[in-house]
Amino acid sequence: MTALGLLGWCGALAALGAAMLQTLRLRQRRELVARACHELRNPLTAARLLVATMERREEAPAFRIAALDAELHRAGVALDDLAAARVGRVVELRDEPVEVGELVEEQLASWHVVARAFGSDLRVGPTLPGVLVRGDRVRLAQALSNLVANALEHGRGPVDLAVRRRGGAVQVEVADHGPGLPAPVGELTRRRRAGRGRRGRGLAIADEIARSHGGRLATAPTEGGARIALELPAGERSA
Repeated sequence: MTALGLLGWCGALAALGAAMLQTLRLRQRRELVARACHELRNPLTAARLLVATMERREEAPAFRIAALDAELHRAGVALDDLAAARVGRVVELRDEPVEVGELVEEQLASWHVVARAFGSDLRVGPTLPGVLVRGDRVRLAQALSNLVANALEHGRGPVDLAVRRRGGAVQVEVADHGPGLPAPVGELTRRRRAGRGRRGRGLAIADEIARSHGGRLATAPTEGGARIALELPAGERSA
């Protein structure tokens, strides 16, 4: 065998060894994800059972219990996403009528204490009771929660929530009084993950959920700060 052929064999063996090592690391990571999902699911289930017990015993206001249960459900959905991604699967979205005003009220119940910790306040404007959209209620709450969290973390002053009709669409607006977005919302959501920054990552999640429901994430005119709208196709109005 020539020296050139020997070098070729050595290179092939090195490449094979690197591939095997990469495969082993990937399997180890998948196993870590599987274990984390298993370990996290049990305390989440226990917490939801505790919430149900508190509700039966009327140990806390109903709106507080509902908000806590919604956040635990959202954490469970994120865990399902993680478990599905481990095997290359995507969790299917539910298709149900969702009253937008109720989503906004849930955000108020979930975030008003957190808002005070940020030296802020959560204010709710028009919610247009009875206005519906179709989709996965938990996913839509997840999108809206990301917008509220972004506004509290990166904005200043109170955070305002409102629901508006725009032709055949419903817009849920979240506005803050901070320095505004560092770039157009479309640019932030399209950037590669490493370049989005903390604010862009939350917006990208909200945008992905909006698009999976036939909508989009948009900005609305404002004199200062950021005003971001979760825009969704309007459904039939409830009775």
